[in-house]
Amino acid sequence: MRWPPPMMASLLIAIGGALGSLARYWINIAIVARTGEVFPWGTVLINISGSFLIGLLASLTGPEGRWAVSPEFRLFMLVGFCGGYTTFSSFSLQTLALFQAGDPIRAGANVLLSVTLCLIAVWLGYSGPAALSRIIRS
Repeated sequence: MRWPPPMMASLLIAIGGALGSLARYWINIAIVARTGEVFPWGTVLINISGSFLIGLLASLTGPEGRWAVSPEFRLFMLVGFCGGYTTFSSFSLQTLALFQAGDPIRAGANVLLSVTLCLIAVWLGYSGPAALSRIIRS
């Protein structure tokens, strides 16, 4: 497997990261407009969908995957876009803010929901294509 030169890889990751960050920003604005800011639903939903997406792409584009893609595409999507889109650093800061605001119940709910549902989402994203293939072949 060939890898892109370091400058090209950096450029692909930077562009993917910028697009992922913009997607996160726009989606969060839409969710906050619907749910308010009492609980960080935008961050929770973005982490879940980002975990699903990275699992799905890792499965479909990996060595055993259904899609033969270049290493450049994987860098762009997995490291760049998904890295810019997922918001675990925001999750951490918002959880700390909930604790500091004296709301340990919401802080704990944020941790429990984010970690549990993101692990489930990445598993579904990763295992979904294989299960779908088995169903289609049946």
